Amino acid sequence: MAIPSFVDQTVLTVAAGNGGNGCASVHREKFKPLGGPDGGNGGNGGSVILRVDPNLTTLVEYHRQSVRRADNGQPGRGDLANGANGADVVLAVPDGTVVTDADTGDVLADLIGADAETVIVAGGRGGLGNAALASSARKAPGFALLGEEGETRKIQLELKVLADIGLVGFPSAGKSSLIAAISRARPKIADYPFTTLIPNLGVVVAGAVTFTVADVPGLIEGASQGRGLGHDFLRHIERCQAIVHVIDCATYEPGRDPLTDLEIIEAELSAHGGLEDRPRMVALNKIDVPDGAELAEMVEPDLVARGLPVFRVSTKSGEGLKALTFAMAELVAQRRADAPPPEPKRIVIRPKPVAGGVEFTVAKQGDGEGGFVWRVRGDKPERWVRQTDFTNPEAVGYLADRFARLGIEDELLALGAVAGDAVAIGSGNDPVVFDFAPQVEIGAEILSRRGEDHRLNELRPAVQRRREKDAEYHARKAAEAEEEGRE
Repeated sequence: MAIPSFVDQTVLTVAAGNGGNGCASVHREKFKPLGGPDGGNGGNGGSVILRVDPNLTTLVEYHRQSVRRADNGQPGRGDLANGANGADVVLAVPDGTVVTDADTGDVLADLIGADAETVIVAGGRGGLGNAALASSARKAPGFALLGEEGETRKIQLELKVLADIGLVGFPSAGKSSLIAAISRARPKIADYPFTTLIPNLGVVVAGAVTFTVADVPGLIEGASQGRGLGHDFLRHIERCQAIVHVIDCATYEPGRDPLTDLEIIEAELSAHGGLEDRPRMVALNKIDVPDGAELAEMVEPDLVARGLPVFRVSTKSGEGLKALTFAMAELVAQRRADAPPPEPKRIVIRPKPVAGGVEFTVAKQGDGEGGFVWRVRGDKPERWVRQTDFTNPEAVGYLADRFARLGIEDELLALGAVAGDAVAIGSGNDPVVFDFAPQVEIGAEILSRRGEDHRLNELRPAVQRRREKDAEYHARKAAEAEEEGRE
């Protein structure tokens, strides 16, 4: 199957990197079997970033490879060595790319301007090592936090060409020829339908004004319902400042005339929607043909009566093109002057709002007959659950302490929860379920002293024996010295 060279719409799966796990380690050196916690933090996972590259004109690269992943963060290590952050993946996209969530249809970003960028999925944060978790109450944590998973999302990329003037008209009306005649663009040109298969873009200079012109290939009656090729490319004139109808005055097709062509194309633009406020101009093309010149002269009064600026042109001989380009430039300049000034580019950090200042919610789900569960929801407790290593009892005790400080235990008691009730924390259909144990320090049930590394207990007898031997040695030396002094 052949891969097209021009793609203006594609679906892409992007996955950020996972954060590395923190390290639980105790510093060891000669004569210091336990020098304190020294586990480093895990590295953050890499993010996926979309960035505008003005040199790109197609999304074909993502049509070829539709899955992109960032690197994971590396785990922390002993001796306070933090794990390396995962490398970000920067995806270059053309100017004018609209990014939407493929599942919900929500617009995530509209990338306009060179180097405009957005973080489309963020990497997971690395877990803290036990050195970072140490405190006056927990001097030697025997656990570390797990790294968080990176975000994954399916997105749709849609290119909407950025042009000041959009050319519309039937196939072979002369749109590509017009672009070639007034700019340095060199599109493929032939006198058969659907010669143009991709939008052409040209830069035009008229006096002190420089502007861009783009055409919509294959626009015919019924294009908005999927006929021909025009329905695929109507999006490319949504950003245009003005629309120019290029009308073929020398067509030999039966049932075609300039006024009918104009009405059909306007009906398609209306069906597409969103273009009602754009100024219109009409270019009556092919007046180098005698019949074309005569027909253009006949229909011009009717078009002027509709309030449309009309220009009789020939892309072959160049007649009328200068007047048309300067009229385009004047219209573009006026639209630019009327537009509000662009806002300066800046980075604005907007923390996600918490409704009513509440960091979590508690609700009772189910009934007494079929069983019930207390469901706890909230970004903070759900994140804490994901960071916890449930194979480590001390880590579970630390999680319980965090919940207590946040007020979850008090809220459960206020709602009538009793010891032994099931409490589910986490999103989706796979939450973590606990048995509610109010006012019980989970860590204290498992460790003799919560927050103290169990390895301290294992090594304490050996340390005591070493101290006793040292004391005996110094006492013996002192006695020998005293005996020598007497002699």
